[in-house]
Amino acid sequence: MRRKHWHWRVATTQRELDDAARIRWAVFGGELGLLSEQSALSRRELTCVDTLDTTVHVLVHDGAEPVATMRIALPNAEVAANLGGTVGLELEQRLDLSALLRPGMRFAEPSRFCVLPEWRRSEAVTWLQAGMYAESRRRGVTHWIASANLETDSPEDALLSWQVVASRGWRSPCFRVAVPDPREAAAHARTLFYTPEERARAKQGLLDGLRVPRSPSLFARTMGARFIAEPLYDAYFEWFTLPLIMALDEIPADSLARFHALENSLSSAA
Repeated sequence: MRRKHWHWRVATTQRELDDAARIRWAVFGGELGLLSEQSALSRRELTCVDTLDTTVHVLVHDGAEPVATMRIALPNAEVAANLGGTVGLELEQRLDLSALLRPGMRFAEPSRFCVLPEWRRSEAVTWLQAGMYAESRRRGVTHWIASANLETDSPEDALLSWQVVASRGWRSPCFRVAVPDPREAAAHARTLFYTPEERARAKQGLLDGLRVPRSPSLFARTMGARFIAEPLYDAYFEWFTLPLIMALDEIPADSLARFHALENSLSSAA
């Protein structure tokens, strides 16, 4: 792919917000088939969180073309009051986050991390992470709390991913939250992540070499994510996710170096 002019920006116009919603539908709806048929009428993926004044949408462009997006939800007093929570993030609908709170911590919830398929092997992913980091720093965020897609609606495969994550040393040594039961997953899984051979290896305790789904692996390797709970079922997308925490002060040095290099190249181009 011929490189044009990469840049990231916070979406502020109706057109830019629309671009973000279209990218999200292209990935979650058109590619993965996780959205209702009703959403196909507009080919946009939107929720009530998107319109809050505490929500930030990051867009990455390759030249003039929007190719990746994510949103950063900051604590919202109205959300906290409505949920009866303490943080004011959407994830509090499904998890009690109060056990994570420490003096001086300021949470944000990144979600809807989407890159169009043609750009997934390009710099778009790094540009999106760089924008996520820079904008969060600008707003005083110290930690991200999120839940990464496990690419399955199978409870067995989701729990196996949790075990593989633990075998790689990616569980948080400091934070843990409880996942509510009962889980809401369908009785019969439609999408499996592991092969029969991989499950057979796992039953023998042979976890080395088993795959971890793309999203949790990406954030563990490049952003220092650590996982804080067993798999959590997301009824909106009808798949399992893995709750995680990321400390901005603990992002790997090589990732920070890449972010700074991108920002420097953007400044030089300007």
